[in-house]
Amino acid sequence: MSGPTGQPNILWICTDQQRWDTIGALGNPHIRTPNLDRLAAEGVAFTNAYCQSPICTPSRGSFLTGCYPSAIRANRNGAAIPPADVPLVTRLLADAGYDCGLVGKLHLSAAHGRSEARPDDGYRVFEWSHHPAPEADLPPGANAYQNWLGERGVEWEAAYGADPPEGWAAAHLQPEELTARYHRSVLYAPGIAARWHQTTWCAERTIAFLSEERDGPWLLSVNPFAPHPPLDPPPDYLARVDPATMPPPRFRPSDLEQQRALAAIDFQTRPCAPDTYDARRMVAAYYAQIEHIDAEVGRILDALERTGQRENTLVVFMSDHGEMLGDHGLRLKGCRFYEGLAHVPLIVSWPGRFAAGVRSDALVELLDLAPTLLAACGLPVPAHMHGRSLLPILTGDAAPEWHRAFVRCEYHDALALPGASRATMIRDERHKLVVYHGQGLGELYALRDDPDEFANRWDDPAHAARKLDLLGRAFDAAMLAADLGPPRVAPY
Repeated sequence: MSGPTGQPNILWICTDQQRWDTIGALGNPHIRTPNLDRLAAEGVAFTNAYCQSPICTPSRGSFLTGCYPSAIRANRNGAAIPPADVPLVTRLLADAGYDCGLVGKLHLSAAHGRSEARPDDGYRVFEWSHHPAPEADLPPGANAYQNWLGERGVEWEAAYGADPPEGWAAAHLQPEELTARYHRSVLYAPGIAARWHQTTWCAERTIAFLSEERDGPWLLSVNPFAPHPPLDPPPDYLARVDPATMPPPRFRPSDLEQQRALAAIDFQTRPCAPDTYDARRMVAAYYAQIEHIDAEVGRILDALERTGQRENTLVVFMSDHGEMLGDHGLRLKGCRFYEGLAHVPLIVSWPGRFAAGVRSDALVELLDLAPTLLAACGLPVPAHMHGRSLLPILTGDAAPEWHRAFVRCEYHDALALPGASRATMIRDERHKLVVYHGQGLGELYALRDDPDEFANRWDDPAHAARKLDLLGRAFDAAMLAADLGPPRVAPY
């Protein structure tokens, strides 16, 4: 099941709000991810991959087009329409003969209480389910996952949280520490059984798609909602984790003072110390969701092998952005660029064609994926893409230690919060600089000495030269990524 030129099938798995440090084989001893470990052993794990926005829509718009969010007007969640004028890489692949499908989220435009407006995305199969839970304002039949439950006689309200494991029957949070909009969505409690879970549905639909008979290559975008809050994994997965063994958030009391200084900058939660709520229980619920994702990834990989397609399928595993998970006193996401939010997992595998068991510490951006997929398929990379193909690292033609001098991340009024904040981040091999535009505020971290980002050097005279250098590089990078408009067709 491949194209006449030997083009690979493409299985593109993108979880939602999964941090970079949540894979066992890549350094987390507290989580069990045997299938992601297996994928890493079969491919290249990029240990310094960064999203181009810590929020869903701008991040997804970016990696699907290979362009920075601000260059394609894909800056906000809840936008009326998807980004226009710049084709999605799935459209380019469909035009080249790929049979393209999507299961789960797309989130390139508003998805609350409505069917998401689709761009010219190239997907023949479009099984859309933004949020697993039913929404009263959503048009009937719009949520493909809820349709699947209905076909099996499962009612969400009756099945959700019906069989809690011991000690997990109630919510575990202090609502006064959260903004009002999120009181209801952060539970740390059991959700629906694994066999009826949206992540399981994603795997079921994926296996059905890859099992279809076809003459040419295929691409499937698999986008489960997990581990995005509410932190409500299947009860049997929740029962497997022991909160007492979970790592605590990265936190020092000085974080509260730092966050008070940034109080005017948008975030979904108010800062609080981890000892004011059950932080380890929160981590346990989050990890349980990822362990369930891992199990379903394993089922998909097994199906590829069973159907004889694994050797000719390029697999990408990644997430759109991270989750603070209590680090620095913050939960959920917003206008910050700490490692928990901006640093994401990225594993790419194609047995026999790409290197196996390689860990690349090179700085890479998620927008590098679009040109990488095109290059792997032998297709031209459009000049408008800001991404740089990772193919030389993947094939072993380039050393895995270097890809970019720096990575960038943006936030431009991305969430419907009062401040309409704007900020940008630049991170090179040694330092990370964040500028909160129009506020006179920023952050500067010397990452080699301070990898957990506790010491803000923004106002430190000893770091003034480094700050100025990074500010200049960030300004240049933003200007060089500006949209130049229609192509020039005459000298004037």
